[in-house]
Amino acid sequence: MNDIDTHMPEELLAPGMTDTRRRLLLRLKRHGAMTLATISEAFDLSPETLRSHLRDLEAEGVVERAGVRRHGRGRPEVIYRLAPAAERLFPQREGEMLGELAAFLVRSGRPDLIHGFFEERMARRRAEALERVEGLEGRARMEEIADILTEEGFMAEVETSADGESELRLCHCPIRELVDVSTVPCKAEIGLIRELLGDLARHSYIPNGEPACSYSLRRRDGARDEPAAEAAG
Repeated sequence: MNDIDTHMPEELLAPGMTDTRRRLLLRLKRHGAMTLATISEAFDLSPETLRSHLRDLEAEGVVERAGVRRHGRGRPEVIYRLAPAAERLFPQREGEMLGELAAFLVRSGRPDLIHGFFEERMARRRAEALERVEGLEGRARMEEIADILTEEGFMAEVETSADGESELRLCHCPIRELVDVSTVPCKAEIGLIRELLGDLARHSYIPNGEPACSYSLRRRDGARDEPAAEAAG
């Protein structure tokens, strides 16, 4: 058994990811940019079979070509490497680290730094977001906002509720560990959404154990108010 068969990260055990492709990704991760000839030293497969797998991984956006290497008059060898998108397949600890940092700031009596960071971050995002929704109304505007939030990792979507209203749902919280420490990120995010969309009512909230944070435009006859956030901060 060679070095690419052991200690395989669970993140690479995704549905549809074959053993060969996992091993290819791990070899590129551990050794960096490589030619097909170098990659094949660890596989009992033909170069054409490996090339086919690499083409498929290129199509998926997790492997890319980094140029060619020439040896005399022979055919140049393509150099392969992991694409930036491949990083999501490997262990990620940013959320946990952010949560620990926020907890440290709160314990140190400096929660103002968390507020300041998110105020500055929202200010940077605001102008671009407002430009993207300019001229859009109704559901089209809400769907563009969902696209903006999805790009930020929130897996946002627009659904039609039982009473026929459009509802914005954020199905994932990419900073969940941070939200467990402080409600500042939630307040900053909903503040930006309100600027883009209008006065909102919140109907569900991930930290309360619900599957999504969901919002709709507040009705003039009085929609449900936001549930109280339970996290400290």
